[in-house]
Formats: sequence, structure tokens, C-alpha cells
Amino acid sequence: MKFIKIFSYIVIFICSLYSKETLTSGEQVFRAYCWGCHHQSATAFGPSFKKIANSRTKDQMITHIMAPTSNYKELGYKRTVMPSFSNTLSEKEIDLIIDFINSCKDAK
Repeated sequence: MKFIKIFSYIVIFICSLYSKETLTSGEQVFRAYCWGCHHQSATAFGPSFKKIANSRTKDQMITHIMAPTSNYKELGYKRTVMPSFSNTLSEKEIDLIIDFINSCKDAK
């Protein structure tokens, strides 16, 4: 468990070194910060964006991106290894990634 958490932080750190420029699309934010643990439609280390989009509100997504330890139980998890992105992503980048997540939602 400790290895997974450390690995997650290393992946995020390395990705952040290569993505200091302003990211202008949700896909860019996804590739810079999320792809190591999430996929668009398949479960990877974390749930797929499709699953997230179909089961969470925008506020739940924002809270989990900014402070995952504050709502992981509400989302039905026993623990979380997702790091906080509160000091990493700008408000614009959060909006972009939320829009990108929601683009993976099942059509009604």
C-alpha cells in the first residue's frame, strides 16, 4: 500500500515537470496528471472516467480532485491513495478535466 502511494506521487511529480505550460484542453490535463491511474472507459489503478462521470456530481469530482481524503468514504471507498491536486491544478485546469470526465458519460 505504501509503495502504491509513493509510486503515485512519483508519477505525478514527473508528469508535472513536463507540463509547466498552461494546459488548454481536458485531454491535455488528463495526459499530464491522470493517465497513470485512470483511463477513459476501462478501470485501471483508479476508476474509469466513464464510471466517475456516471456516478458523481461536479461538486464531488472537484472535492475529490482537491482533497480526496475528505470525501472518499462518501464515494464508497475504504481508503484513498489519490493525491490532492489543490496546489497543482489551476481552477481553469480543474474545469477542463471535469468537462473531459463528463465527456466520457454514457449517452442517455
